[in-house]
Amino acid sequence: MSQLEIRDLWASIDGETILKGVNLVVPKGEVHALMGPNGAGKSTLGKILAGDPEYTVERGEILLDGENILELSPDERARKGLFLAFQYPVEVPGVTIANFLRLALQAKLGREVGVAEFWTKVKKALELLDWDEGYLSRYLNEGFSGGEKKRNEILQLLVLEPTYAVLDETDSGLDIDALKVVARGVNAMRGPNFGALVITHYQRILNYIQPDKVHVMMDGRVVATGGPELALELEAKGYEWLKEKVKEGA
Repeated sequence: MSQLEIRDLWASIDGETILKGVNLVVPKGEVHALMGPNGAGKSTLGKILAGDPEYTVERGEILLDGENILELSPDERARKGLFLAFQYPVEVPGVTIANFLRLALQAKLGREVGVAEFWTKVKKALELLDWDEGYLSRYLNEGFSGGEKKRNEILQLLVLEPTYAVLDETDSGLDIDALKVVARGVNAMRGPNFGALVITHYQRILNYIQPDKVHVMMDGRVVATGGPELALELEAKGYEWLKEKVKEGA
């Protein structure tokens, strides 16, 4: 079964339950958006998908092509094809982007990657992102602006070519030009062998990354699913409108 599936996922941190029965499916070949107000649990879901040990999964399953990955470590999940672009990418002094990318690619493929093969792949990605090769010699995210950090995340996405990607508020803090570049990278990945979940507060990134479906989280669960028009409706009416609608249907 070629999909990323979350089944009845409940999770907590420091004794506080954040996710309260999340159900969500992202088939391979589709890009879905996950929207919701602050505190809805969107970023928590992203971290749990990646295997953040600070969170306790109380019950439920995360299935990657039918395999429950909850017991796998973050690096094992990554090797199986799951990628997370962080809302706040970390700085890693002393490790250049080039070295990081090559080591990560070798870990994913399980083999040595030659210099020529590596540079061919990286240069293609850099051209797509309109980024200078000089960035590759800089330490990972050290001294980078918010936009540069996000562009670097998309560079990793293009080089590693995961099966599924979770993009946690990749649009946060980006100006319109940087947003377009990031969207260009995500759109370049689209195809039958790639699925993505784009986590965002706002409609604006969805003007450039057209989702196949839009899911809305509130209070730790998915309360609505629809087409791209759902995001437009939220942009026009706000989340309070949907909260009232959910209450009426309860």
